[in-house]
Amino acid sequence: MRYRSPDEDSARWDGFPFRQGDIVISTRSKSGTTWAQMICALLVFQDPELPAPLPELSPWLDWLIVPRDEVYARLEKQQHRRFIKTHTPLDGIPLDPRATYVVVARHPLDMAVSLFHQGDNLNRARIAELLNPGQDPPAADEPAPEARPLHDSLVDWINNEVEPAESLDSLPGVMWHLSDAWRRRDDPNVVLLHYTDLANNLEGEMRRLAARLAIDVPEERWPTLVEAATFAQMRARADRLAPDPAGIMKDRNAFFRRGTSGAGRELLTSEELLRYEHRTAELAPADLLAWLHR
Repeated sequence: MRYRSPDEDSARWDGFPFRQGDIVISTRSKSGTTWAQMICALLVFQDPELPAPLPELSPWLDWLIVPRDEVYARLEKQQHRRFIKTHTPLDGIPLDPRATYVVVARHPLDMAVSLFHQGDNLNRARIAELLNPGQDPPAADEPAPEARPLHDSLVDWINNEVEPAESLDSLPGVMWHLSDAWRRRDDPNVVLLHYTDLANNLEGEMRRLAARLAIDVPEERWPTLVEAATFAQMRARADRLAPDPAGIMKDRNAFFRRGTSGAGRELLTSEELLRYEHRTAELAPADLLAWLHR
């Protein structure tokens, strides 16, 4: 299935030359993508001092802002085990037996809150310039659309009735992405990670992922690697870790905003939470929801 948005196109995966050992990190936006990339980088290089900024080591393949040929060329030159970012569900990219697919899930309400704040941190004029080179930028005095309150936006997000493929960061889109991965969870080359597990047991989850990737880490290296993957350490190195190779963020430090769970539930009334539960029950199987919401 092909997924397209104004700045992404899953067709960029068509014909991608996989290698033995490739790692594909498939997540929804603001669900732990950069965290998973950093963990993979630490497992691959086994050193907190990465040889290049994380977005260069782990490019976002479907992102239209960076030309496809440039991304392919960068990946072709890499001699280390490659780990590639995508926001495309697994049914929209080639499933190659030589690759391992890592899917990260986050409580959808927390994801939506984080996505709201990320929207405020994007330089829309810069994005438009990169997507439409040669066109005149918006007038400097053109007023920005008035932002809706976070609570109202979250309620609208819960109630939005949209086809998943038309808006993958909608609630239906999130549930589509995760439901597809959930059905594949027993496949030998599919690994599911949960944001809350990473927060509560980072070392255990890193060790589990290393085992699934068949990466041996000397025991004495683990404390250093786990510390480098903590939220505090990643935020301290935002300039090299934030996914901003084209300069579209107003503030890279703001990308690492909170890193905890529960923000979405804090904003909603009991009636609104009940509506959320009813909506998700319509969109995803009960066993997935039990795992996702625990």
